[in-house]
Amino acid sequence: MTLWMLDTNTTSYILKGNPPQVRRRLQQAAAGCVAVSVVTEAELRFGAARQGASPKLAEVIEQFLALARVLPWDSAAARAYAGLRARAEADGAALGALDTLIAAAAAAAGAVLVTHDSALLRLPEDLVCTEDWAA
Repeated sequence: MTLWMLDTNTTSYILKGNPPQVRRRLQQAAAGCVAVSVVTEAELRFGAARQGASPKLAEVIEQFLALARVLPWDSAAARAYAGLRARAEADGAALGALDTLIAAAAAAAGAVLVTHDSALLRLPEDLVCTEDWAA
């Protein structure tokens, strides 16, 4: 069964319900097959902690995190990160630091990274498999 790791932008689309096809695709995924990296968890919690963020947002994030598997950033992810970052730099690809950490966690877990980030979608499949549920 496929494990889907949602990056931060895809998770935000789900929380907001826009675009609606992302939430529909999530509903089609088998129970227990949807995950986020602990890096995405941190970014979501930061969004909720920012000044001016609504208490409702924090509640929605907590509800989502209670349902999704949160995968750790561990030694396997660090090994995947080294190869992914070295290859991306050699190919001239510009990846954000947190995006690289999330992609490495997906690669280490053998998960399909679900993203709408064009830089991540261009990564070679031998490094990490990607899909865009928002397309």
